[in-house]
Amino acid sequence: MSVLDDQRLARAYLVRVAEPPATELVSFVGELGPVDAADRVRARDCPEKVWQETSARAGYDLAEQDLAEAERLGARLVIPEDDEWPSWPLHSLTLAQGNGIREAVPPLALWVRGQRPLDEAADNAIAIVGARAATGYGEHVASELGFGLASAGFPIFSGAAYGIDGAAHRGALASEGFTVAVLGCALDAGYPAGHEGLLNRIAESGVVISEYPMGTSPAKHRFLVRNRLIAALTEGTIVVEAGQRSGARNTAATAGALGKVVMAVPGPITSAMSVGCHDLIREAHASLVTSVQDVAGAVGKLAAGEQPRASPRRRTDRLGPEALRVHEALAPRRAKSVQHIAAESGVPVSRVRALLPALEIDGFAEHGEAGWRRLDS
Repeated sequence: MSVLDDQRLARAYLVRVAEPPATELVSFVGELGPVDAADRVRARDCPEKVWQETSARAGYDLAEQDLAEAERLGARLVIPEDDEWPSWPLHSLTLAQGNGIREAVPPLALWVRGQRPLDEAADNAIAIVGARAATGYGEHVASELGFGLASAGFPIFSGAAYGIDGAAHRGALASEGFTVAVLGCALDAGYPAGHEGLLNRIAESGVVISEYPMGTSPAKHRFLVRNRLIAALTEGTIVVEAGQRSGARNTAATAGALGKVVMAVPGPITSAMSVGCHDLIREAHASLVTSVQDVAGAVGKLAAGEQPRASPRRRTDRLGPEALRVHEALAPRRAKSVQHIAAESGVPVSRVRALLPALEIDGFAEHGEAGWRRLDS
């Protein structure tokens, strides 16, 4: 079994034993790496705060079954060590957590159904969210925005719920672009039941994402936790319709806290479903948008009439913060010891030992008799 296989198996175990967002466990994995962290949790040899997050399910070692069931469904577990991991968008969660937003925790891994690479799906993406009990006006606007933005090259993210979410997905599917559904339950939960066909269509051309292991049922708190992923994985969030208190406003607030662009569509002043949008605009928490051009201008991706161009990307853009520091501490012509790399990068020795093999697998580093050196291409 390869190092990457071991890491995937370890993360499959960890995403089952802790309910997201597992702040202490994510930090523990960051310090030790997924394999050592999983071994320590299984052995109950972990800090008390980590044990509090994992003790209820620590004995549920179903990693191999979960991976096999995912494969049967045409899904896979994408982990931070994979090339397709969307490191840069998710880095916003790490930054927000460093600024004191405790619930802004990156996922340990993501279950993904669909063939499109996850990092590509999150490149220049826009979220469209709103009320489940949407009006005809709201669904029309969401569908038109989904169609127009997807046609212009923006991946469309939403939560696959009834109302605005479903309209946004359907609009994007009708274009030549693609769309991404982020679930608050497992990929195999069959929820919402009325959108099973829609989710199948999304998986054919885009992707369906969940951080919850197989068999996890939907729950209100999971949808709120899911919202941070919609906000983090996108450049900006559009709220089409939202009541005074709604999950869509929660997503918008999270997006704002992560430093993302927040937009809102105005509606009739007599509509209770537009109260949340009007509040966001009035309180300057969101930019008013009414068209694809407005959205493109708000996120700064294209001027009216232009087609979006993918920004230049470096191979190292997909590396996580610690992996990037380790990579930068390496030299192309001079081999260095693990201890030397740890001292230069400021990353703990145990973590450096976990990251270097993954960097070697991905072609970023090479190990020789004298130590480790960087591979540039």
